[in-house]
Amino acid sequence: MQVTGLLALQDLKNRYADVKTQVDAWLSEVEIAQWDSPQDIKLRYPSASILSDNQVVFNLKGNKYRLLVKIDYKRRLISVQKAGTHAEYSKWKLK
Repeated sequence: MQVTGLLALQDLKNRYADVKTQVDAWLSEVEIAQWDSPQDIKLRYPSASILSDNQVVFNLKGNKYRLLVKIDYKRRLISVQKAGTHAEYSKWKLK
């Protein structure tokens, strides 16, 4: 999968050094992933939340950090929409 929105990931790593390893690991995994549907994501990331409009919330470091992405399965494109702490996530307006 191709990933866009890398600035949001870099910003998260810059603000919170303790999540750097997990962000890098997540990015490495999704770049080689072959997801065709939300079910494929749930097989690898059971705690991911599948939202409407092909959006997915991933948990990092347990539940301390969150990534909101939008996925275009046909084009194999993941767009990082937001990245932040659990507290920041609770203020995001999700669809």
